[in-house]
Amino acid sequence: MKKIITSLLALLGLAACSQQAYENADTNAFATRLTDPDAVLLDVRTAEEYDEGHIANAINIDVREDGFIEKVKSTIPVGKTVAVYCRSGKRSASASGMLAKEGFKVVNLMGGIMAWKEAGMPVETRSDFEVDDFTTKNGKTVRIHALVHSSMRIEYDGKEIQIDPVAKLGEKTIDYATMPKADYIFITHEHFDHLDTSAIRILSGDNTQLITNQSCADILGCGTVMANGDMLQLADDFTVEAVPAYNTTEGHQQFHPKGRDNGFILTLDGLRIYIAADTDDIPEMAELKDIDIAFLPCNQPYTMTVDQLLNAARMVKPKVLFPYHYGQTDVILFQKVCLHVEL
Repeated sequence: MKKIITSLLALLGLAACSQQAYENADTNAFATRLTDPDAVLLDVRTAEEYDEGHIANAINIDVREDGFIEKVKSTIPVGKTVAVYCRSGKRSASASGMLAKEGFKVVNLMGGIMAWKEAGMPVETRSDFEVDDFTTKNGKTVRIHALVHSSMRIEYDGKEIQIDPVAKLGEKTIDYATMPKADYIFITHEHFDHLDTSAIRILSGDNTQLITNQSCADILGCGTVMANGDMLQLADDFTVEAVPAYNTTEGHQQFHPKGRDNGFILTLDGLRIYIAADTDDIPEMAELKDIDIAFLPCNQPYTMTVDQLLNAARMVKPKVLFPYHYGQTDVILFQKVCLHVEL
């Protein structure tokens, strides 16, 4: 009898220990929870695993990296429900336990993304997006996400940088709520496809620095103002220069008048990224030096033709060139021309 009582107590102890402060959900239940507007999806695998395939709109924070909890807290409000997954469910279970202790409401996907795929549920891969990685002189990674039109996200050394964030443009929608709060937001000028107050509000946190021109600062009622020619030292290894961006084509000068708007040159640990904004092939481009990556617009009548973009590229001489901000422009034509032109 004593042995039976002892065994029962042991079983009760195991049951008590196995009680969890988070919810386990199978694929269907997990998918249903994702429809809740207060649910935030968290992928706790490595960045490499995430790139190979992830559930749409998932934030990626590696549970095995130092400062995991702090990173989650800085990204996701404690009142939100966190829907967590990993490859097979082991890492996400560990992450779920840690997050539950911090006061988060947590739902863990049993079987991880493997079970999700086996159930025929959709995943996204890095190839579904325009994402490119570059390495700085000291071996740091700069990851550039081309989001839509003129909007881009840059990840660098734990910092989040947003350029002209716009949440909706035509049929394309960007869910900025799934991204970390921005450390820096740069706005080149006030046109609707560059200045979106709702996107700025979603991305802004207590320590976000908004950097823009005078007209945008007047509209927003805040922001650090830069004029053409200004430079800011944002960190020991991060500077930004404001450079001219304007139209010169006859009949188009009213779109982007000289002196109002900014292009930006971001220098991240020596890597120089030129974001031209809305501009023609202006003579000031010839003065730019040591540009590693250039984003040049190609969208008449507001920016450049293919021929103007080629002329701009010859002046800037970037190591890597990205045409962006194109609408009806035949960028395939640009690619074909580039094959036969020395930049």
